[in-house]
Amino acid sequence: MTPARQSGWISTAIVLIAGLVHAASVAWPFPDFLWFQAGQPVWWLQILALAVLAWQLRRCGHWRAGAWLGWLFGLGWLSGTFWWLFISMHTYGGLPAVLAVLAVLGLAGVLALYFALAGAVMVRCQPDGVGRGAILFASLWTVAELARGHWLTGFGWGGSGYAHLDGLLAGYAPWVGVYGVGALAAWLAASLPQLLACSPWQRLAMLAVLTVPSVAQMDGTHFTQSSGELSVALLQGNIPQDEKFQSGTGVPMALQWYAQQFQANRASLVVAPETAIPVLPQQLPDDYWNALQARFATGEQAAMLGLPLGDYKTGYTNSMVALKPGQTQFWRYDKHHLVPFGEFIPPMFRWFTEMMNIPLGDFNRGSVGQASFDWQGQRLAANICYEDLYGNELAERFAGPGLAPTIFVNSSNIGWFGNTVAIDQHLGLSRMRALEFERPFVRATNTGATVVIDHQGRVTAALPRHTQGVLRAQVQGRTGLTPFAWWASRFGFWPLWLLALGLVWVTTRRAGAARRA
Repeated sequence: MTPARQSGWISTAIVLIAGLVHAASVAWPFPDFLWFQAGQPVWWLQILALAVLAWQLRRCGHWRAGAWLGWLFGLGWLSGTFWWLFISMHTYGGLPAVLAVLAVLGLAGVLALYFALAGAVMVRCQPDGVGRGAILFASLWTVAELARGHWLTGFGWGGSGYAHLDGLLAGYAPWVGVYGVGALAAWLAASLPQLLACSPWQRLAMLAVLTVPSVAQMDGTHFTQSSGELSVALLQGNIPQDEKFQSGTGVPMALQWYAQQFQANRASLVVAPETAIPVLPQQLPDDYWNALQARFATGEQAAMLGLPLGDYKTGYTNSMVALKPGQTQFWRYDKHHLVPFGEFIPPMFRWFTEMMNIPLGDFNRGSVGQASFDWQGQRLAANICYEDLYGNELAERFAGPGLAPTIFVNSSNIGWFGNTVAIDQHLGLSRMRALEFERPFVRATNTGATVVIDHQGRVTAALPRHTQGVLRAQVQGRTGLTPFAWWASRFGFWPLWLLALGLVWVTTRRAGAARRA
């Protein structure tokens, strides 16, 4: 093997391993070890892993090599992040193991193409100087992350910014959101390998980026204010996923347990998870639905619960409904961001879904920015399953300050993925949204994580996972707007797109001019 080829194989191995480490930094997937805690983000590990990619790209001699390394990093990172899709397809769906592995790698490989393009541009247009090179790397990284998160329905799960929930960059979330946090982390990562070659001003800038949020938060001030407290009871049924939709086992088990909890709990708001009632209202036993409505028709309690709605003629929705005293018709929220293959079947892929034994559906989409549920002075904004991944969609509810949510309510069932790091990763999504909007999140799930998150992104109460139980807590609603909520509700993520693309254009234009000179 020639030295050049040997060097190429070494770079390939280094970058692939760095991608896997990057996945682990978002939520540590292993047991506690030294300063690593199971399920928790490791912010400094994310920066180190990305710094390895930046270092290797800087050593590349050709844009094709840059594309290869960018794609490898993305493949390792993304397959190492959502590997648990294998469980839903193979364990619960019955898809042959080989096909399930290929499906996970195929999805990761396609999404990694964004980072292949970023790597190619980085090597092809790499400017002179550490400062401009770091800006170009961070801008390209941000464009690739935005594209992955929003094009072709978007799947930004495991984004780099989520590794910084408990890190020094978390204070930027109310200002620039998760993608802005990821951009700052990418800039630091690209600067780190050239730390000794950096100018004193760039080192000072790096120190400032890391310390400014902590200094700014010392006085404890926030962009939002309390809007009062609400007592909640969050139900976690822990219905076995392989029985959940079975008419002879999981369905009667769920109906009985949730009916008992709705009757027994005395909190102001009782919340049940996604598809807690796993059948349509017209398929329920006689008087079940009437009894549930009668339970909350009087008094000072309300309920929110997940169930499918609709009929063959008009179509079906994955929905949440809310019951409260004095209403003539129940409030409803229809899920907008549907899961491919689980809630809608992409064109030409029916053959793939038919290979799995999963209760799939072609659901209708709800609209973006649906009205909140008003209860006891609070505006409760529902989101189902992984909809809390899409901060731009949640932001649309803040366009009118007088209608802005005071509390987010997430209803989920990710029992499809077993007792894996998927639970921790999903919890991180809600925690980041809590930071961005300075709003509390309450999460009712089938198997976990059923938790209460305050407006600072901290978990203040939680149930043990994969147990049956009720989480009772007090939740403090919030009013007011963070800077992120203000600009994202008006412009979406266009400011980030334009800034990142503008910086790419400026840095690559200067690099081209320097080479021509």
